[in-house]
Amino acid sequence: MASAWFAWGAVLLGPAAGLALDRLACRLGGCEGGPRRVWILVLACPALALWAQLVQPGATGFMGALLAWQLLLLARLDAQQFWLPLPLTLTLLATGLLAQAASGPEALFHGGVGAFAGWAALTAIAFAYRRLRGREGLGGGDAWLLAGGGAWTGWIALPTILVWAAAGGLVAVAALAASGRPVGRTQPLPFGVGLAFGIWLAWLYGPIGRA
Repeated sequence: MASAWFAWGAVLLGPAAGLALDRLACRLGGCEGGPRRVWILVLACPALALWAQLVQPGATGFMGALLAWQLLLLARLDAQQFWLPLPLTLTLLATGLLAQAASGPEALFHGGVGAFAGWAALTAIAFAYRRLRGREGLGGGDAWLLAGGGAWTGWIALPTILVWAAAGGLVAVAALAASGRPVGRTQPLPFGVGLAFGIWLAWLYGPIGRA
């Protein structure tokens, strides 16, 4: 009975969550796209909740829906404004640690290490790029987003997140090229969208190559 509540609770809450995310995104300045923008979120939120339940049933899937909705909001803001607000990425980190704590001390330890390692890795890469190229290569929000992803998935999934994020970036570049839009070497791309995609897949299916 409880499992069924979790399974359908998040799905039924999905449309309301989509509306709430749209309102929040608009308040933060990302209110582009007209009515289609709203429908995308209203349909995507229950769909992601159902996906989470199919892969991770019960209470874990319910938590996965909360993860998905946070990632959806962050991806939208980054796609529209190249902006990952620190309060939202810190909320992602905090909810990830809370979810890990519910699974026990060992899971919390792995989540904590994942959060620190994710932040440190992208911060170091951004610093090295800035020193070598003399310009910014990664936004500061990307490091905090990966920290949140590490909190949710644990440190061992960080390489998987980056692989999926890079794959998503390549697909985005290919899509831009196919549509006839020029893609320059210095053209900014919303890497946070790829990271959100990678975090979601890593949480659902675990690290690549896991037995």
